Amino acid sequence: MPIADKLVLQRQRHLKWRALDKFELVLMMLCGALLFGFSSTVVFDVVTRTIGHPWLWLQEVTQTFFIYAIFIGTAVATRRNDHLYLTAVSEALHGTPRLIAEIVIRLVVLGVAICLIYFGYLNFLRGFTSFRMPSMTPIASLYAAIPIAGALIAVFTVEQIVNGWRNGFDHPPVRDDDLADIAPIPPIEPPLAPGEGRG
Repeated sequence: MPIADKLVLQRQRHLKWRALDKFELVLMMLCGALLFGFSSTVVFDVVTRTIGHPWLWLQEVTQTFFIYAIFIGTAVATRRNDHLYLTAVSEALHGTPRLIAEIVIRLVVLGVAICLIYFGYLNFLRGFTSFRMPSMTPIASLYAAIPIAGALIAVFTVEQIVNGWRNGFDHPPVRDDDLADIAPIPPIEPPLAPGEGRG
């Protein structure tokens, strides 16, 4: 199975456009690189401080990896429908009530995405007046993650609203060929009584 098939989630395929699959793949790989970078710089920071020769710039790099991983991860989680939707409410409904609940939930997410874009962009502009130490890089380099994530969340939310309106939000039944990849779970046998053997 190619790496693209493992990283691009096939669940709820009816809510996704194929054109955005490569974008999801790139974002998942970027999240992995950011997580690896964050973990590595934390280790290097601890090691250099322990040996008495700290690299002060490592904290800035760690912050950058951490913040971008959070916001890009939030965006890709929206596309994968892994984020904090009120699924317990909507999945209990069917037909028109389900459609209304799913669209309302996504409209709220879209509203949050628009706020991220607008207010994140304002913070980004203000960030050019503050600087990070010791590199003196404008703090806007961190704030840029907010409107970028907002734009991605907005695109993925619109994708789900349009496809949900066209195809419905109910999950399609699981096909037999989907189950073929899942290893069967062996039955659990009851414990043996003392002196009893399996025959």
